[in-house]
Amino acid sequence: MSSGRTVASAAEMFLCCWLGLVALIPTTLSTNPGVKVRLTEKGIEYGRQLGMAVIQQKLRSIKIPDFSGTEEVSPIGKVQYSLSNMHIVNVGLPKSSVDLVPGTGVTLSIGDAFISLNGNWRVKYLRIIKDSGSFDLNVNGLSIATTISIKSDETGRPAVSTASCSATVGSAKVKFHGGASWLYNLFTTFIDKALRNALQKQICPLVADAVSDLNPQLKTLNVLAKVDKYAEIEYSMVSSPTVLKSSIDLSLKGEFYNIGKHQEPPFSPAAFNLPPQNSNMLYIGMSAFTVNSAAFVYNNAGVLSLSVTDDMIPKSSPIRLNTKTFGAFIPQIAKQFPGLMMKLLVKTVKIPTLTFEPNNATVQATTTVTAFAIQTNSTLSPLFVLNLEASVSARMFVSEMKLAAAVTLNKMDLTLAKSYVGDFQVGPLENVFQGVLKWVVIPTVNGELILTLNSKEDFSPKVPKRISICIFSMHPKSWGILYKQLEGPTQSIQ
Repeated sequence: MSSGRTVASAAEMFLCCWLGLVALIPTTLSTNPGVKVRLTEKGIEYGRQLGMAVIQQKLRSIKIPDFSGTEEVSPIGKVQYSLSNMHIVNVGLPKSSVDLVPGTGVTLSIGDAFISLNGNWRVKYLRIIKDSGSFDLNVNGLSIATTISIKSDETGRPAVSTASCSATVGSAKVKFHGGASWLYNLFTTFIDKALRNALQKQICPLVADAVSDLNPQLKTLNVLAKVDKYAEIEYSMVSSPTVLKSSIDLSLKGEFYNIGKHQEPPFSPAAFNLPPQNSNMLYIGMSAFTVNSAAFVYNNAGVLSLSVTDDMIPKSSPIRLNTKTFGAFIPQIAKQFPGLMMKLLVKTVKIPTLTFEPNNATVQATTTVTAFAIQTNSTLSPLFVLNLEASVSARMFVSEMKLAAAVTLNKMDLTLAKSYVGDFQVGPLENVFQGVLKWVVIPTVNGELILTLNSKEDFSPKVPKRISICIFSMHPKSWGILYKQLEGPTQSIQ
């Protein structure tokens, strides 16, 4: 029946909205995830509110297919009928709930729903009598409860199916207009009962079809999200969602790749667990594997380098990037290249590695620093190459809906790799390069580490205004982000 299709569409649209929070694309053969997500009952309730609002809006514009059938209506007998050109006039979903079913999925319940619609009718009975006109149909006391199973298909993408369904229709009242409607309206008690029974029989099969129709859409979910011109991230599920009594846990790959070239890094994700908490809406835990895979990708792309020139050093600094300053420590430079500006090229020679600790992360980086003298014709003359081993700490924080990391220098070791101006002692240069790191390199890195959560990139979640986020630590292998809904009234969907 048409209103049965409407309810099925409501279930389908609700699941689409809800899967937007739960289903995050295909799987891989990785044993351990790089990212874990926990959607709690509070998060599911927030998703329900958003989903029902969307359904309420969508149902008013849904196109209802024509419907025809045959019913035995006493005392007329067998009546062939068709209902066409139907439009929803009003719809109400005053009661709805989503409950978790451990090991299976979710149960969606809609209660005391009502639908009003109008359209055209056409009937044929007693073999020869035909008639037509318009009608108004009001369906009240519509309740449906369906349990939806959420698994992974053979590609790792989410697959849904109806595990159980029950539906009841309180009443269905029709009023005919036009033709001999005055006659048919005398028998609406019989017609209403026939319509109610027909509706009740068809709702669950229609719901099952609507849920099944989601699978082709789920198969089209994007596998990768572009981060920039060098990298993309795969945020795929590595296993089916784990449905518990009070939450749904998702295990996501969370791995960066070079665009168009999926090369696995020489390390694997270690096992980690989210903390046993359910007081907030959403928890996202990230292991060091995800960050290190990004370092692997950018190192392969050859972009983990930085050119430092004198204009990048604060004007108040007594240390300038020129042969005069460096000549004070290495006299050969001032003699061979007097009065010239200099340039430093800082470049990684090994993949930087990150480890998580409570409240901060530590990054170990091995780089080379090549110093050049800038000739008057802009050509570069190499002066020396240093090996630089550095350890920095990164403190994660959230400010104005931005996830950022403040990097500070822990220690630095310098050794001479090659000199074009003769041998010299590296020790006196340590203060100079500590200044360069603190004044130029680290501020540049801090600027690059800011991730705007409301950015337009596909991988960045859009955070509603009434949602707050903060960082929590999961020693020793991961960090996390939790999302918390700010307190405020909720509204019933009418």
